[in-house]
Amino acid sequence: MKSKRVISKVLLSLLLMGTALFFSCEKDEYFDTPMDVLEQDGFQKSSSVVENFENGTKTSYTAGSVSLPTGSWYLNDALLGTLSTDRKFGSKSVRIRNTGKLTMQFNITSGASTVEVYHAKFGSDGNSTWALYKSTNNGSTWTKVGSTITTSSTSLSKAAFTVNQSGNVRFEIRKLSGGSYRINIDDFKINLFAPPSPTRDNNMALGNPSGATTSTSNSNNYLMVKAQYALSYSNSKKTSNWVSWHLSEAWLGNTPRQNNFRADYALPSSWIKVGGSDYSGSGFDRGHMCPSADRNGSVADNSATFLMTNMIPQSPKNNQITWAALENYCRDLVSQGNELYIISGPWGQGGTGSNGYYTSISSKNITVPSYTWKIVVVLPVGTNDVARINTSTRVIAVWMPNNQTVNSQSWGYYRTTVDYIESKTGYNFISNVSSSIQSVIESRVDSGPTS
Repeated sequence: MKSKRVISKVLLSLLLMGTALFFSCEKDEYFDTPMDVLEQDGFQKSSSVVENFENGTKTSYTAGSVSLPTGSWYLNDALLGTLSTDRKFGSKSVRIRNTGKLTMQFNITSGASTVEVYHAKFGSDGNSTWALYKSTNNGSTWTKVGSTITTSSTSLSKAAFTVNQSGNVRFEIRKLSGGSYRINIDDFKINLFAPPSPTRDNNMALGNPSGATTSTSNSNNYLMVKAQYALSYSNSKKTSNWVSWHLSEAWLGNTPRQNNFRADYALPSSWIKVGGSDYSGSGFDRGHMCPSADRNGSVADNSATFLMTNMIPQSPKNNQITWAALENYCRDLVSQGNELYIISGPWGQGGTGSNGYYTSISSKNITVPSYTWKIVVVLPVGTNDVARINTSTRVIAVWMPNNQTVNSQSWGYYRTTVDYIESKTGYNFISNVSSSIQSVIESRVDSGPTS
């Protein structure tokens, strides 16, 4: 029994030693890891990078570089201080005088969400001011981050900055107040950027192009808002005027195509409803506005795209070739980290299908459009989408003839301006964005890639 108690005590001691060792290493476990190793093991993608300035030597204020575990830093009118009057957590911290600078000469490739810096007055010096700057072009230009900081204590305190910068970024500290007073900088921590997750956003976030309403008296501009998309319906045309939807990875999945074309009984009960077989033999496809493949996150989502209010009579070569190529390209943009706001619809009367030219089909007099159009607003995944649209935002607008020759060109051939589509339809697109931004992005023909 005694030997068992001895063994148990030994095991308990080892366990306690291991626990103590773990916690003693917890703060500094990543301080001395070279940046290239951090990148190789995915460290930049999931955590933070900290430089504590313990593993370099620079004893002069003369401008120069110092090699540290995180990379090369440039110290101008700054040094690594080791005096008892240098405020520091370990044996060293950066000491900056006059209008000196502490500059990273390497990029954080994963971007930064926030930066934390500890600072204090050196010795008995007076107060000083300083600021943090960032560069996203390898140090060519710099932008101030947050507010100017006043260092007024001889105890190290933390200054925190919100950055929210994806991609390559590097930082610089600038002492702004000048003069002989000095500041100490220690434990420079960069919390790495975590891109927002794609979400299912408002399908009408950019506005109601025609001012559609849910009043049954507004029979040719009747608003229908579904979980999967929104549309304006025309009871006289028996098709939509426009369909609007949001597209991101959050909407996509592996649900099979349902193919359950059917009447939409959400229409007022007294209205004639187009059924799933009403296009049969017409020579025109049941052309989706909001595509089936944009809503395959669930059976309910995919099934909703087969309601006939989401269809227009579309020439087979328009629908299956050129239009489909643009739909596929939109999903490619999503797979590249974007989210899209899309509006599409028909215009005019009279198109050519596989059986020839028609102005309407079926005994229900479903209008065959002359053209199909689509507007696509492209944004990187994020939040507050409307507020993020600016004059540089990519906007794709196309105007395609609804006939059997449309496939002779790629979808890019049919690019136009939003202004042009507005002039033809009378609608006001992207109306929730400021008019000054609209005037720029709606007058520009997209020149981006087509595949």
